[in-house]
Amino acid sequence: MNRILFFSIFCLIPGLLSAQLVNIESKRMQTDSIRFTLNADFSFNHTNNDGAQVNQIDAALTTQLKSKDLRKIYFFLGNYKLIDSEDGNLQNAWFLHGRFNYKFNQLLRFETFLQGQYNQLLIVEQRNLIGAGLRVKWIDRARVTGYAGNSYMYEVEYSDSAGTTNYNHRNSTYLTLSYTAKSEKFSVANTVYYQPLYRDLNDYRILEQFRLDIPLSTWLKVFTTYNYYFDSKTPLNTKEYTSELNIGVGITI
Repeated sequence: MNRILFFSIFCLIPGLLSAQLVNIESKRMQTDSIRFTLNADFSFNHTNNDGAQVNQIDAALTTQLKSKDLRKIYFFLGNYKLIDSEDGNLQNAWFLHGRFNYKFNQLLRFETFLQGQYNQLLIVEQRNLIGAGLRVKWIDRARVTGYAGNSYMYEVEYSDSAGTTNYNHRNSTYLTLSYTAKSEKFSVANTVYYQPLYRDLNDYRILEQFRLDIPLSTWLKVFTTYNYYFDSKTPLNTKEYTSELNIGVGITI
């Protein structure tokens, strides 16, 4: 059974060579002593309104590998979203994220990351970045976990709408809190990111995400997420925001 699932997931990889600012916290894998983990989420929606058809695909692949001493963590995330109609694509977005994490102790970690992303609906269609920083566990109880982090990022932003390419030095701060119910019947997590420019604190981005996971078996789950994204200053000197509610299914190996 696992072989069939593993093969099915990797059939999705060509589509996953891909949402602007994405909540990495919701994709992290807190698996303690398990050295290798792979998760896949997939959802499909088809709508027909008096013959006008719209198809939506959401797919994500997440994998994590730990060293033998469990101090080094290698993490990869790929995400792809497509909304297609008879008149063409309404949305086409992809996201790639790779991260290395080194655990100093139970509370403090160092992390460095690379990221590339594209979203045709936003003014900044493509953003590539590299960064590094520290991550702290600020709460660790029986069923409640909280993390906070701060990183430096160097990013390159491309905007076809504005005809610009910007090179930015940006700070990234996040706070996350998660709860897992007794017997793991469900889990909830909420994360907030704040990312201002160092040279202009009035130029910032905010991402807030709420996520609910309900396991149906050891390998199958249903989930729902709500995302809110706000950009205070685009290359066109305008404000921009998006909000999204998504429901889907996921598998874990």
